[in-house]
Amino acid sequence: MNITRRQLLVFIAVACGTVIDYSSSNAQSAAPIHAIALPTESRVPGGIALVPVGNSAAPPNVEFAGRRTAVIRRGQDWIAVVGIPLSTAPGIQTLWVTDGTVKKKIPFTVRDKKYRTQHLTIQNQRQVNPTAEDLQRIEAESIRSNVALSLYSQIDAPTLVLQSPVAGVRSNTFGSRRIFNGEARNPHTGMDIAAPTGTPILSPAAGIVVELGDFFFNGNTLYVDHGFGVVTMYCHLSKIAVKKGQSVAAGALLGEVGATGRVTGPHLHFGVALNRAMVDPALMMKAD
Repeated sequence: MNITRRQLLVFIAVACGTVIDYSSSNAQSAAPIHAIALPTESRVPGGIALVPVGNSAAPPNVEFAGRRTAVIRRGQDWIAVVGIPLSTAPGIQTLWVTDGTVKKKIPFTVRDKKYRTQHLTIQNQRQVNPTAEDLQRIEAESIRSNVALSLYSQIDAPTLVLQSPVAGVRSNTFGSRRIFNGEARNPHTGMDIAAPTGTPILSPAAGIVVELGDFFFNGNTLYVDHGFGVVTMYCHLSKIAVKKGQSVAAGALLGEVGATGRVTGPHLHFGVALNRAMVDPALMMKAD
């Protein structure tokens, strides 16, 4: 099998969790870094903070909670684009900024946000209370998912404002506390977009497919790395139309909407990771 150098780097990075550098020959480079559109700011758990981090000639390295964050030029300043995990406690949080040999802390404040509670009924009881064998499968799939969502690939110019991946009604279920058949489970970390089975799912930006497969809870699932710590996730597909390691352009067909995995009906679960934090996709999407 013939593979490109880029694909080989992706396979290694997915296995090792390292940073990939595509900046010298990346086809996604469309705009100078100072002209890149920024997502909507919302400094809450599950939101995004846009934090000025200095005006040096070269971009500083910025980390939050041990994860590298995107840094974008705005005027004379560098702006860190920080994904805030849902588990983040409200209050003062700290960015670590390394500029050359100087390392400093920059604080920012995260506000509290109350997300709603959803009560859902699932017909397949194993999807609520998995067996011991199911739990082994779930653990292995969680590792694969975490590796994909943790990628940070260095490219010339990222896309931080995304197109909608599917035509449909967007829900506001991100962050909601979910009760399945009366039992509490983890908060919802994506946006549900209602659409009939077979509706095309299009890549919201250029990227590379870094993981895919049939997952216990998420059904047919795939992950696309868009660079600078932005990784998108697509769940419950009826059909996957791409392969692992494949480069995709903005608007390319990724698959079709379905109802696989733990669902109550056909829809797309669309997740967006930013420096590994699952953030509200609405903050990074263009308006309908």
